[in-house]
Amino acid sequence: MSLTPSNMLPLGTSAPNFNLIDVVSERMITLDDVKSEVATVVMFICNHCPYVKHIQSELVKIAEDYIPEGISFVAISSNDVENYPEDSPELMKTLARQWGYPFPYLYDETQAVAKAYDAACTPDFYVFDGSLELVYRGQLDDSRPGNEKELTGKDLRNTLDDIIKGNPVSEEQWPSQGCNIKWKK
Repeated sequence: MSLTPSNMLPLGTSAPNFNLIDVVSERMITLDDVKSEVATVVMFICNHCPYVKHIQSELVKIAEDYIPEGISFVAISSNDVENYPEDSPELMKTLARQWGYPFPYLYDETQAVAKAYDAACTPDFYVFDGSLELVYRGQLDDSRPGNEKELTGKDLRNTLDDIIKGNPVSEEQWPSQGCNIKWKK
């Protein structure tokens, strides 16, 4: 496990499109299928990463809290499943059902989507406004496995609250930190 920070894609970047398989519904999902007129949260996660496991419950709570506010969520796993079989689509489906994901969990087999988003780690969060322009990228909060800080999701929650209230999103943002995306050789 290599602690890796997110790359912090420039604010204002347009959301890259995707067309990926949702491991639960087994349907192809595009950005247009999941985008919201309020905000769209794109999360790069995976099954095996201890940083993702640490925040799993909060991811579900945040989605459940903000989907009724018109915010959409989508999770993408881009890891090399040949070398990391715990991240296979079959096990992604099992995990999504176990946790009751209220959002699609997509498999990026070619890793092209992770590259388009300049994703570096799991978890990595991107929030796009109703025009699909990037207004937030970075951490869920500053809780990490073993650092004894409370898991609150405050950074992502504050961003989503500002969007709902029509307030500008603070440009003071901190990179997420987690396992590096497992790139294919």
